[in-house]
Amino acid sequence: MALLTLTILPPPAPADMPASDEALGRGFHQLYDMDFAGSQKAFADYRRLQPDDPRGHVAEAAGVLFEEFHRLGVLESQFLTDDEAFVARQKPSPNPAFRGRFDAALKQTEKIAKARLQQDPKSTDALFALTLTNGLRADYAALVEKRNMPALSFGKQSSCWAEKLLSIQPDCHDAYVCTGIAKYVVGTVIAPLRWLLEIGGHVGNKKTGLAELGLAAKNGRFLKPFARVLLAIAYFREQEKPLARDLLVGLHQEFPNNTLFKSELARLDIAMTASNP
Repeated sequence: MALLTLTILPPPAPADMPASDEALGRGFHQLYDMDFAGSQKAFADYRRLQPDDPRGHVAEAAGVLFEEFHRLGVLESQFLTDDEAFVARQKPSPNPAFRGRFDAALKQTEKIAKARLQQDPKSTDALFALTLTNGLRADYAALVEKRNMPALSFGKQSSCWAEKLLSIQPDCHDAYVCTGIAKYVVGTVIAPLRWLLEIGGHVGNKKTGLAELGLAAKNGRFLKPFARVLLAIAYFREQEKPLARDLLVGLHQEFPNNTLFKSELARLDIAMTASNP
């Protein structure tokens, strides 16, 4: 599942982070703070600095998708909801222009990433870009198109790329967003369906999924806030509302311009009060 005018500067970049990566990190920070124009400018700056890095193009796609999510109200309608409400959700009406930009950015990502992998099969930047590419496609299929089986298929592909990345770079904690959410989602379905999914190669385990999302939420680089969003949703569904609240409080403090975090925190407080009169 995926998120995200005054710009707040992100925390200082690690000393070993290339200067160009600071633009990428700044863009993701602005995206989570709902500064969509600012984030796209930062991503464009990054692509100018690193035209052969596929991460710049997949970041552009992420920005387009999250802006479309915001326009459609997708995240607000899905954040704190139960399974029945999720299944009964209405299909939104996407903007064809946004879809065109989204697809074009992902197509360019794949072109550059696969070319880089031909030269260097262990290119972590290319593997990360392909991990995120399929994760974004899964988000679009599930939350915009309401096509759950294709979303699972894209999620599986994302997990495969993430596992390849982690085998080379075990401390790339962002990759655990993709492996963790896939395992959690499959682990939450009813047993007969989960058995069929596992025959098809979809491995589900709620406990492992939550643990991997926790790693990304604690140690992630570009996707750390997104991991915290997904973990908050999972905690809410697991009736761990105080833990979900702690995550939302932190997200609201870090990204005060993101109205989603403020509104969902208020909704959660109402739900917690109602359940504990």
